[in-house]
Amino acid sequence: MNIPSTLKTTGRAAALGALALAVFGTVAAFAQEAAPAAPAAPAAPTPVLDTGNTAWMLTSTALVLMMTIPGLALFYGGMVRKKNVLATIMQSFAITCLVTVLWFMFGYSLAFSDGGGMNAYLGGFSKFFHQGITTSTLWLPGVANIPEFVFSMFQLTFAIITPALIAGAFAERMKFSALLIFMGLWLVAVYAPIAHWVWGGGFLGSAGVLDFAGGTVVHINAGVAGLVCALVLGKREGYGTTNMAPHNLVYSVIGASLLWVGWFGFNAGSELAADGLAGAAMMNTQVATAAAALAWMFAEWIVAKKPSVLGIISGAVAGLVAVTPASGFVNPTGAFIVGIVAGVLCYISAVKVKHMFGYDDSLDAFGVHGVGGVIGALLTGALADPAINSLGKGASVGTQIYGIVFTILWTAIATFVILFIVKALVGLRPSSQEEVEGLDVTQHGEVVP
Repeated sequence: MNIPSTLKTTGRAAALGALALAVFGTVAAFAQEAAPAAPAAPAAPTPVLDTGNTAWMLTSTALVLMMTIPGLALFYGGMVRKKNVLATIMQSFAITCLVTVLWFMFGYSLAFSDGGGMNAYLGGFSKFFHQGITTSTLWLPGVANIPEFVFSMFQLTFAIITPALIAGAFAERMKFSALLIFMGLWLVAVYAPIAHWVWGGGFLGSAGVLDFAGGTVVHINAGVAGLVCALVLGKREGYGTTNMAPHNLVYSVIGASLLWVGWFGFNAGSELAADGLAGAAMMNTQVATAAAALAWMFAEWIVAKKPSVLGIISGAVAGLVAVTPASGFVNPTGAFIVGIVAGVLCYISAVKVKHMFGYDDSLDAFGVHGVGGVIGALLTGALADPAINSLGKGASVGTQIYGIVFTILWTAIATFVILFIVKALVGLRPSSQEEVEGLDVTQHGEVVP
């Protein structure tokens, strides 16, 4: 076949081009196959339960439960008259049982689950009866890595002692049936929302309010509720004319000692980890408590001329209360200051201010817990040390006042409303004759021989 020269030239060029393309494509394909694949991003490690943190939190939980039974029960039981000792101890024990059931059913979810559009003010319903929580569910995965069951149990012990503290304000004069209804409603309507506001993702915690272990959630909350109860119920029969001295201060010393030891779980346990900050919280707790006990003792020694056993143990509790919000934010010098201030001011509040205004806060729930909680919250804002806890960098007294004011307002209003609901249902107080006879026999049919 005769092929023209131009076609021959074009054909040769086309053939060479096709060959070049074929070679290039083969090389490219080979290179593509031979090139190593780009390394995939490493998968995030799956959070694993931290046995050390878990062991510490199990221990802390037992310590905090010990604060109410037997600690608070004995502390309060020794300070009332003999005819009311069983009723007073019974209150702490019954509150422990009641709050446990309500926390399992509703309280934990309302305080620590996601409330959706209302999350700034209240948790949701998703964890009612602890549904969805298993033995493998972790709280703060990647941080604390403790079982959520343990976290819930730890928080339960806080929910138990807070209403139990209130009972000190109206000791010796509330019907047992009224107490049970009041405490159940109060847990759901007051404690759970405020715990959520501060610790559960609510608006106070988001605003920067600092409360390491419960100065606002527990002590201001309980103290203000106690004052409202004391005012609404009125004074005990014979108040101001009848001798109402403690019947057995040995019980109270034992109770205060159990509170002191248990408070290490309360404060150091609130770190949710076995680490340096937990150690700092423990040291701060010890320093503040001892300083407050001595401050109250010396203040009383100067004013009343004798240092009393009731005074030194009350001062110790005042120090424990005041250092609670500050324990994980201040250094030991700050804790020392907190203790001294709390010891002196709580003495003035419990001994002088109460008598000045004439209200009957039977066992100084407001004078120690309410006032001590406010002192601790304010000094946390003033003394927070970022070297102890980086969250203390943004601390301010103004922000702490913001948290204090909202807590006082909600607690006072809600407590007042609940009391009148209970009054309408079953009444608040026994008869005058029953109160004079004593709550042990009239409410429970038992007496201490």
